[in-house]
Amino acid sequence: MGDFWNLQEIQIRKSAFNLPMKFKSFSGLQQLLPDSPQPTREVPDSTHDGKGKVVRLSLDTKGRKGKTVTLVLGLQHNPATMHEIARILKERCGTGGTVKEGTIELQGDQRTRAAEELRKMNYMVKA
Repeated sequence: MGDFWNLQEIQIRKSAFNLPMKFKSFSGLQQLLPDSPQPTREVPDSTHDGKGKVVRLSLDTKGRKGKTVTLVLGLQHNPATMHEIARILKERCGTGGTVKEGTIELQGDQRTRAAEELRKMNYMVKA
């Protein structure tokens, strides 16, 4: 019973024959499963049009116990649109963040990724 959670091999007992089967990885386990489409997570394309508006990206650490935050400044939208843009940026950058006082905050130094995504949304990005 002590060797049940061996990290090197996964043991599965085939209930019909009660024979042990060993797999070195999960790819071997997938051979037993019926063919089914693998779920893919697609991020929907942005429907926001920045219309060439200027947006500024800056890095900030003040008041955050030394943690770095990327600020997206200059977006003049209603709160629902701001949250939607923040959601898209967070998904594309793979990080957390929030909207505070008309500014989008992304955790970490995300200036290059955020600039790419904002340019795709037709914003003029200035650092």
